[in-house]
Amino acid sequence: MIDGVISRRFSEPVDFTVALAGNPNVGKSAIFNQLTGVGVICANYPGVTVDFCLGTTSFQGHKVGVIDLPGAYSFGAAAEDQMATRRFLFEEPPGAVIYVLDATNLERNLFMLLQLIDFKIPLVVMLNLVDEAGRRGMTVDADRLASLLGVPVIPTVATEGRGVSEAFTAAVGVATGERKIKPIRISYGRDVESDIEALTSTVAIKMDAVPYGLPARALALMLLEDDKDIKGKVADAAGGAEVGAEADRLAAKIAAQHGESAGTRISRERFGLAGVIAETATAMARPDEPLSQRLWGLTIKPLTGIPIMLAVLALLFTFLFVVGNYLSLVMSQGWAVTASPAIKFIVHGFLGQGELARTLLWGFDAGIEAALTIGVPYVLVFYFMLAVLEDSGYLNSIAFLTDTMLHKLGLHGRAVIPMIAGMGCNVPALIGTRVLTTRREKTIASLLIVLVPCSARITVVIGGVGRYAGIWYALAIFAISGLLILLLGLGINKVLPGEPSGLVMEMFGLRRPSLRAMAQKTWWRFREFFYVALPVVIGGSLVLGGLYETGWIWPLSAPLKPLVEGWLGLPMIAGVALIFAVLRKELALQFLVTFAVAKYGNSAHNLLTFMDKTQLFVYGLVTVIYIPCLAAVTVLGRELGWKRAALIITTTVVLALLLGGIALRIMRLF
Repeated sequence: MIDGVISRRFSEPVDFTVALAGNPNVGKSAIFNQLTGVGVICANYPGVTVDFCLGTTSFQGHKVGVIDLPGAYSFGAAAEDQMATRRFLFEEPPGAVIYVLDATNLERNLFMLLQLIDFKIPLVVMLNLVDEAGRRGMTVDADRLASLLGVPVIPTVATEGRGVSEAFTAAVGVATGERKIKPIRISYGRDVESDIEALTSTVAIKMDAVPYGLPARALALMLLEDDKDIKGKVADAAGGAEVGAEADRLAAKIAAQHGESAGTRISRERFGLAGVIAETATAMARPDEPLSQRLWGLTIKPLTGIPIMLAVLALLFTFLFVVGNYLSLVMSQGWAVTASPAIKFIVHGFLGQGELARTLLWGFDAGIEAALTIGVPYVLVFYFMLAVLEDSGYLNSIAFLTDTMLHKLGLHGRAVIPMIAGMGCNVPALIGTRVLTTRREKTIASLLIVLVPCSARITVVIGGVGRYAGIWYALAIFAISGLLILLLGLGINKVLPGEPSGLVMEMFGLRRPSLRAMAQKTWWRFREFFYVALPVVIGGSLVLGGLYETGWIWPLSAPLKPLVEGWLGLPMIAGVALIFAVLRKELALQFLVTFAVAKYGNSAHNLLTFMDKTQLFVYGLVTVIYIPCLAAVTVLGRELGWKRAALIITTTVVLALLLGGIALRIMRLF
């Protein structure tokens, strides 16, 4: 039975763990989902703020814990994701590691695998995306690759589940000791190898306790590569001072011989070996470029890429508007005919027509209806569209295409993906800023991310403003939001000292997404949203209903009347809905619908019964800009500190109120 810090967080006891490792975008998440289904927990590793996903599965009489490690390009400690991955593998060695290779980018992926072989970690290799490699005219000989590496290699297509069971069987065999492996011993050139061996001997002689229990050779390599974490631990260990001094001497010797640091030299040798192995195991069936690569080339060139990006975004919002509106109409009509009369009959039958009955109807009739007719149609459709962009690889193209512009906003290239992910949810997008290296970049990225319309705010704009005022009103709100992000980024980039660093990301072509995988991803995201949102909607609606039916809502909201009615020109109930919507931003629309239904009946789903188009526009604009949801505020405080978080929140509130009032007066003028 394993008993590590992360391993104890499984939902049930496990016999041993199998970890999934590999570069980003190689299909680890799809494999993890194939193995674990829906029983997934996400947790942080102590000392770092990077999420691990954990799940369990029963296999061959064993209860196996499966851990999806953060994607990383190397085993160094330069970034938090790399540090988190290696700390887990060092401190809680799994029974086996399934290392996922991208068959279309073998050379780049092999670098980290060779590092894991150096550390004598029990390995099984999944050669994923073999179908995509075939479409590109590439054939990777899995048996040849296995003999070159000395570990099992199983071809897989994760999105279809092909080969996943065979690879997991091999991993369980390695973990239980039933399958023995003999990885190759990597050589780093004759002269460098002699220095590695000399330092390995020194480690074995001088140190009784090696940090993390590493093999002496692995420790020697990390010292020569100037790994700060390892050097610090060695310095504190018995005999570590002599080992550290010898490592410095040998590193200086390698640098003098080769004109580059020992770490660079070792990395160069490792890359060279990765290239030789990839070339030996890969055959090109045809030299012509596949259609997916040609299309990908068009998406990253500014002349063609920008029009394509604008067209894709227009298609996304059109699809969301048309399909979302249709589903919303069908569900609201269905609720009015079936569920609503039954709920009213039961409540009135037991409680009569009093305040308590009317309050309960706010939550269990109008509240649930609002959640179903807003949350389901718009959020579900948006998550599906986001899955299409992700699984096709097009988000990667958008990131590359927009990098130059984002540098003008003071952002590092790796901030592009969190910015785009913010359209789904600001919370994981804010967590994604952890990959940025400076506090300046994290601050800029966090401020801009909270202004990116997330799926909840998009729902308010499309489902509220677009549906009732017109699509051009909704598009105008998005245009103002985008312009605000641009101007604010340019301004804060000039105010804060420092410069953004260059783009560091791997590019890969477009891929054919799997409908099954996209449907699974959409459902898991939506299920989490719905399970969390529904109780909040019901509870919030009951509180609102109680305040409204007892009359307390008006004296409590009176202090806000000059701001809401006077400056923003909104009805007071809209101001109350904005306050409650801090819990979850889609509540800004759901509570408005709840108000309308509770006050005017089921026929009053049209918000124009108590607000005109200008008011809807102002309401949508304020919703998009002001305070992010409570979860995002919490993450913001944890990531940047509460002082900076408070400054960002105050900025969003001031901007929302200022722009809302100005918009009202301009629109009233015309």
